[in-house]
Amino acid sequence: MHRLASVQPKTSTRTIDKYSIVPLAACVTSLIVLPLFLYFNPTTDEAIANGVSRQENKIFWPIMAAISVILAVQNHHRLTKLSWAPNIICLLAYLAFAGASALWAFRPEISFTRFALEVMVVISIVLPAMLASRTCDLMHGLFLCFALASLLNIYFVIDGTRTIVLNAGAHGLYRDDLGSPGYFTFKNYLGECAAVAFLLSIYEILYPGWRRMLGIIGAVISSYLIFSSHSKTALGLALLCPFVSLITLLVKKATSISPAIILLFIPLCFIVLSTASGHYNLNLLSYKLYGDSTFTGRTIIWDFVQREIDLRPLLGWGYESFWLVPGSPALEAPGWIKTMPNGHNGYYDTMLDLGYVGFALLLAFIIATLHGIGRVSDRDPTRGWIVLSLVLYVILYNFLERLWMHGFEFLWVVFVIVAAEIGRYWLPFPITRVVRGSRGPRPRRNSGPPLAAQTPRLSTMMRHHD
Repeated sequence: MHRLASVQPKTSTRTIDKYSIVPLAACVTSLIVLPLFLYFNPTTDEAIANGVSRQENKIFWPIMAAISVILAVQNHHRLTKLSWAPNIICLLAYLAFAGASALWAFRPEISFTRFALEVMVVISIVLPAMLASRTCDLMHGLFLCFALASLLNIYFVIDGTRTIVLNAGAHGLYRDDLGSPGYFTFKNYLGECAAVAFLLSIYEILYPGWRRMLGIIGAVISSYLIFSSHSKTALGLALLCPFVSLITLLVKKATSISPAIILLFIPLCFIVLSTASGHYNLNLLSYKLYGDSTFTGRTIIWDFVQREIDLRPLLGWGYESFWLVPGSPALEAPGWIKTMPNGHNGYYDTMLDLGYVGFALLLAFIIATLHGIGRVSDRDPTRGWIVLSLVLYVILYNFLERLWMHGFEFLWVVFVIVAAEIGRYWLPFPITRVVRGSRGPRPRRNSGPPLAAQTPRLSTMMRHHD
C-alpha cells in the first residue's frame, strides 16, 4: 500500500471511452439540457398540478436507456463475469421495491410512469458505467460536465437574472435579493451545481499539467457562482464535506474501520448531546445557520409529512404518488404547504412514498456505498476522497431537499454515477502474469480498476499520516 500510494501521476491517460459517454450524457441531460428546455419553455401550473411529464423526458431518457441496453446485450459476456458490488445490489433492490409500490400507490398510473422514468435513468448510468474501461476516470468526466454547466451559467448570472421577493419591514415593503438562479428554476439549484463543480475542481487541481490549470479555473468560476446564488447551504457543504472526508479516510487508514461506521458516530453523538442537554437540537442549529428555527419553513412541512407517514407507516403512499398528483392527500395540508412539490427532505419523502421498508432499503444502499468507498481509498486514496466528498454532499443535502430517487435531479444522477464508480472498484485487482522477455509482471488488460499509479498528491498526504 505504501509503495502504491507513493507513485505520482506523470501524464493524464485516456479517461473517456464509448461506454462512459452514456452516463456522462445522462449527467449533461439532467444538468444542462433539461434545465435549459425548462428555462425557455416553463411548465404550466396546470401541468404541474396534474403530474404531467414533459415531452423532453419522454425522448431523451428512452434513447439513452435503449443505447445502454444495446451495449449491455453486445457485451453480455462481460456483464455475466462481473462481481456486482453490494451497493449496486442495494440500489437495484431499492429500485425494485419502488416499482412494486405502484401496486398499492394512491395513484398507480402516475406512480408507474414516474417509476419507468427512474428505471431508464438508472439503466442509462449503471450498465454502461460497469462496462467502461478500468482506465476510465468518471470523476474527470463529471468535472467536464459541471465545468461546462458553470461556464453557461456565467452568462445567465451576468445577464441579471435574480430571485427577488417582497418582504414587509418596519418601513413598509422592501425588495429582498435572494440570489441568482442562473438558467435553473431556483437559486438553490445553482448553488448545488456550483458546489459540486467546486469539489470536482479541487480534485482536478491535485493532478499535474493541464488538468491542474482547468481545476484552478473551475474553482474560481464555481466559487463566483456559489456566492452569486446566495446559497449558504451549498457554500457550507462545499467547505465541510472535503474536510470531513479527509479526516474520515485518515481514521480509516489508521484503524481499518469502515467509513460507514466512522461517519455513523457523527449523528449518534449529536443525538446523545441533544438528548442529554435538552438544548442542542435541529431548531438551534437552524437558528445559527439561517437566523430562524424552522429551516426557512421546512419544519412546518415536516410536521405535516410526519402525520401522513403515520397513516401508512409500513409501505407508504407509493413511489412518487403523494406530491403533485390529482386529488392527493397533500391538498389537505394547511395553507401554503399544499402547493409544495415535495417535502424538502429526502428521508421523510422516502418514508412517505415507500414507508419504513423503503427507508430501510435506502439506508442499506447508503451504508453499502459508504462502506465501498473504503475499498476505493485502499486502491486510490485521492479518488476515495473525492467520491466520499460527493457522497457526503448528497447525503447531507437530502436533509433539506428531496433528491433520493427523484426523477432526473442532477444530484441524484451524480450520486448514481459515483455509486457505479464505487462498484467498479469492488472488483479485484488486475491479475499479473510474467511476460516473456520482460523484467517483471504485467497486469492483464481490463481485469480490474486502475491502481494507484494515477493517484496524485493527496496520496502522499495520507501516507505521511502514518
